[in-house]
Amino acid sequence: MRTATLGPAERAESLASMAEHELDLLVVGAGVVGAGTALDAATRGLSTGLVEARDWASGTSSRSSKLIHGGLRYLEMLDFALVREALKERGLLLERLAPHLVKPVPFLYPLQYRGWERLYAGCGVLLYDVMSMARTHGRGLPMHRHLSRGNALRVAPALKKDALVGALQYYDAQMDDARYVATLVRTAAAYGAKVANRARVAGFLREGERVVGARVQDAEGGGEYEIRAKQIVNATGVWTDDTQSMVGERGQFHVRASKGIHLVVPKDRIHSSTGLILRTEKSVLFVIPWGRHWIVGTTDTDWDLDKAHPAASSADIDYLLEHVNSVLAVPLTRDDVEGVYAGLRPLLAGESDATSKLSREHTVAHPVPGLVVVAGGKYTTYRVMAKDAVDAAVHGLDMRVAECVTEDIPLLGAEGYRAMWNARARIAARTGIHVVRVEHLLNRYGSLAEELLELIAADPALGEPLQSADDYLRAEIMYAASHEGARHLDDVLTRRTRISIETFDRGTRCAREAAELMAPVLGWDKDHIEREVQHYEKRVEAERESQRQPDDLTADAARLGAPDIVPL
Repeated sequence: MRTATLGPAERAESLASMAEHELDLLVVGAGVVGAGTALDAATRGLSTGLVEARDWASGTSSRSSKLIHGGLRYLEMLDFALVREALKERGLLLERLAPHLVKPVPFLYPLQYRGWERLYAGCGVLLYDVMSMARTHGRGLPMHRHLSRGNALRVAPALKKDALVGALQYYDAQMDDARYVATLVRTAAAYGAKVANRARVAGFLREGERVVGARVQDAEGGGEYEIRAKQIVNATGVWTDDTQSMVGERGQFHVRASKGIHLVVPKDRIHSSTGLILRTEKSVLFVIPWGRHWIVGTTDTDWDLDKAHPAASSADIDYLLEHVNSVLAVPLTRDDVEGVYAGLRPLLAGESDATSKLSREHTVAHPVPGLVVVAGGKYTTYRVMAKDAVDAAVHGLDMRVAECVTEDIPLLGAEGYRAMWNARARIAARTGIHVVRVEHLLNRYGSLAEELLELIAADPALGEPLQSADDYLRAEIMYAASHEGARHLDDVLTRRTRISIETFDRGTRCAREAAELMAPVLGWDKDHIEREVQHYEKRVEAERESQRQPDDLTADAARLGAPDIVPL
């Protein structure tokens, strides 16, 4: 199949095409659920459009714990159906749909009590493994194992000796959430979906009670389009209630936001060969391997302030440092923190006032004719949510529509990935690129890495790393703008790469170099490059200032001190 290129010309063509021809289905919101819905609809043969107000995954779907997991703690809540469903999806992603993007990751669970805790926790992890194996999609991960205190300290020397009496080690999976969504969008486009980011829905078109389309504002070109569709899916996550208000209908449920923050620290600050999962008084705390870094998270607090830029306060950072330091022999300090990011979970309200108790199940509703709403859920089960949303929309179409086939549709880059991985040394010899760099490209792009290698062959300078962010090649910056829909410097440094959280300077030192690489693709002149760099620097400074504030209110005010969009 062809691979979709999401450059400026393709974006303009998509908007024009959506406005010219009535669609079967228009999806609003390009987080993981919206992107998955577009892929589901396109692979059923429906003419499909996808619009996103900002960038792919710019909300919740780029700010998660980066885990694909069954939800071990939901076993304790006796939510077996949710765990079973998530474990099936985890297996599909690991083995069939996205083996280039989703990878196994080990976790160590320290035991603090002798006897009963090992039996209790061991039974839970055993059930987790058995449920995974029973669905035939878990055989790619090792089974859990019991460790003595000595063996646990050998795999995780960073732990205090008195912080555990033994441990359990089990496996889950992880991915780069924003990269996954960008690949999902490109896959949908490859199957015929018309997609456009920086295209905000300003209102819905009505004929009587029925919703028949949307008014979409082009944040880049400044125009407005009327896009007509037989059915519309609202997949806007924490913005669900805001989107619903445009049709005067809140719907049968309310979506509430729970803030979770994460810290990123260098790999050498925590001496361990495995991730960690720790109990807190409210939930669980993860220490997750992340390339040359660790991700430490997360918090779980109610949030009713700015949804676009949730802010991490000083109190949030202190909370995570205090809890992770309770088990570390060498404690982390503020000086160890490279990056901080905050995201909002879209939870279905109504079960309890405590956000950690709110539902992680999803729901689909048809509040008015022509409009379907999907909300709740968790990243791992996005494909199931997408299927349910399209199933609901199909009921409103006067035509026969095929059943969901996404269980058998690999994402772009999956086909041929394992063969290329096996040939990585030969690829390195052929291209002159170090094998470690080839592995890096394969694990971010799969078999699409060939497209980047072609760019480098045409211009060897693109094979050099960014000067102040040497985990990434210059080719990746240009490719983000030419093939992956990146429209601004922030898109590249925050989501196409993770430079904004993986460097102590938060990406400011490489910002100009990155902007100059994007400029030829996007038609920027020197003044535009300068505006992009200044906008990014102001955003970073506003984030740093927010993280010095004592509480949510002051942190939110500080974060809103930076402009939301790059000035024209």
